[in-house]
Amino acid sequence: MFRAHVFIFPTDRSMAPADLAREVEARQLDGVFFPEHTHIPLTSRSPFFPNGVLPEHYLRTYDPFIALAIAAAVTTRIKLGTGICLLSQHDPIALAKTVASLDRLSNGRVILGVGAGWNVEEIENHGTPFKQRWPVLRERVLAMKRIWRQEEPQFHGNYVSFDPMWSYPKPVQVGGPPVWIGSNSKWVPGRVAEYADGWMPIVGRTGEANADTLREACKQVGRSMEDLTLALFSASQDFAEAQTRLQEGYTDFIFGLPSVDRETVLSELDKISALAGKLRQL
Repeated sequence: MFRAHVFIFPTDRSMAPADLAREVEARQLDGVFFPEHTHIPLTSRSPFFPNGVLPEHYLRTYDPFIALAIAAAVTTRIKLGTGICLLSQHDPIALAKTVASLDRLSNGRVILGVGAGWNVEEIENHGTPFKQRWPVLRERVLAMKRIWRQEEPQFHGNYVSFDPMWSYPKPVQVGGPPVWIGSNSKWVPGRVAEYADGWMPIVGRTGEANADTLREACKQVGRSMEDLTLALFSASQDFAEAQTRLQEGYTDFIFGLPSVDRETVLSELDKISALAGKLRQL
């Protein structure tokens, strides 16, 4: 099944989240995804962008869960996703409640896209050593799933530890919202196969992971690929490429929108809607 979502950096200078969500739903698209950066340190050792210069919208992004709650309030159908939530920067008990609350108030529409982050200083400002960010993320995912699924959860790991407790509300989605990992590294197939519900690679980024390596990782842990969602983040609007990706097993396409004014965004949204209509006819 093909599903078309959109992704934008929602800021105080771009099209408002509620306005965008209404327009996405009106065009019969399937979801909105918002990213996360709590802050951007003035200096960075991370070579993610040339010369360390980031586009301004990285500096001005709204909190994704507040923006998604606003989007939820004015829609009834579309999915509400993080693309991505930097889980290495969150307390898992508090985040589990935030996500569960959003899922319940939106009637089960949340997709939790997660990643460990690339900005060294940003991550370490939150107390997570950069080299430990993925082991930390793993335990936080496992701990949150336990909170969502059990009445009296407890968890004792290397990075997360809590005794039996109560945490409500529980999500509407049984087992909690699906967790999609956004990463392109060679280690991601094993991570997805072990503790995630989907894979959300960024189109155009180099990496050794692909659908075949993910399939092999699933075999090693006795899991079926049918249990996972394959999504493309920043998907191309090229029709032929989209056809190829569908044949490879990708079902969810997350198309990028510019973080700009309403008129420009709506023009791009119309193009994506037209492409989605063609792909649904395949």
